[in-house]
Formats: sequence, C-alpha cells, structure tokens
Amino acid sequence: MSQAQTTRQTQVESAPETADDDSEAVSSVPLDVVFGLLKNERRRLVLKFLEDSDGGTSLSDLAEHIAAVENDKAVSALSSQERKRVYIGLYQCHLPQMADSGAIEFDKNRGTVGHGPNIDQFLEYLEQPEPTRSRWSRYYLGHTVVSLTLVVGALVVYEALATAFFALSMLGFAALAVLHTSHARD
Repeated sequence: MSQAQTTRQTQVESAPETADDDSEAVSSVPLDVVFGLLKNERRRLVLKFLEDSDGGTSLSDLAEHIAAVENDKAVSALSSQERKRVYIGLYQCHLPQMADSGAIEFDKNRGTVGHGPNIDQFLEYLEQPEPTRSRWSRYYLGHTVVSLTLVVGALVVYEALATAFFALSMLGFAALAVLHTSHARD
C-alpha cells in the first residue's frame, strides 16, 4: 500500500462521525414503503386516530377505538374478544412495522403510541374530506333562490325588469362557476 493510500485510509477511519443528536430526524420514506403501510385499513385507522389526537395515546385506547370502528359498535358494546383481537394485531404486527418506518413512535414496554418523525409523509396520502363541496352547493342554492324571487317578483311588476333580472341571474351563475372552478384548482 502506498503512503498516500495509507494516509487516506487513516483519515477515513479516524474521521469524526457526524452523528445527529436529534434522534427524531426526519428522513424521506420511499413511496413503496408508504403505500405498503397505507394499503392496510387498520394502519390507516391508527394514523387517523393519531392525527385527531394531540400527541399520543395508549395502546389500549387505540385498540378499543379501532375495534369499535371495525365492528361498527360503540366502545362500550365491544366484547373482550373483539378488543383482544385488535390489540394483539396492533402490538405484534402493525405498530412495529409503522414504527420502523418512522410513521409512529411505539413504546412496547409502556404501551404508548405517538406521532413519529415521518408521520406527515403518511398523512398526506390519507383521504381528506372535501369541505368545499357543501359550501359551494349552498352558494348555488342561495343564488338560485334569490334569482327566482327577483325574476318572479319582477314578472308581477314589469316584464322588462324580469328579463333584466334573468340576465343578471345567468351572469351570476357564470361568475359562481368561474370562482368554483378556479377554487377547485388551488
């Protein structure tokens, strides 16, 4: 081995490791891992429950909630067998897999589950309700009611006025449609 190679190898071996002191460093999770975890309904339920909770929860509370959802029952109506089946599945299979990817933090000894450093990568692919649909339908309905009232009222008073209100109503619908379309693109 030449002197230069020996020096280079010594430098590499003695170079200080740049260990991150932050044990919860966010790393990018490959999409196949993200989708592999999200393809299971129970794991999606875990993420939804954690998203709604502030911080963490106990494994028992999590298992009860998921058992209630899966069995379409209130938590108080669950049998011990239904709770146990979900608890064991979470403890042995689902939560360790999710913890390995950084989606959650899982402490087996304490029985606690919390947000992991990579949870946001998983949450972005969960189905999100579309809150704008009902709002836009209310806008259209309100505009329809006001337009019909004005057109019918104008017909009673003066027919030319009714035509003007009808034209304004159509322009209003066109404006709503443009706003709705541009808002849907955002």
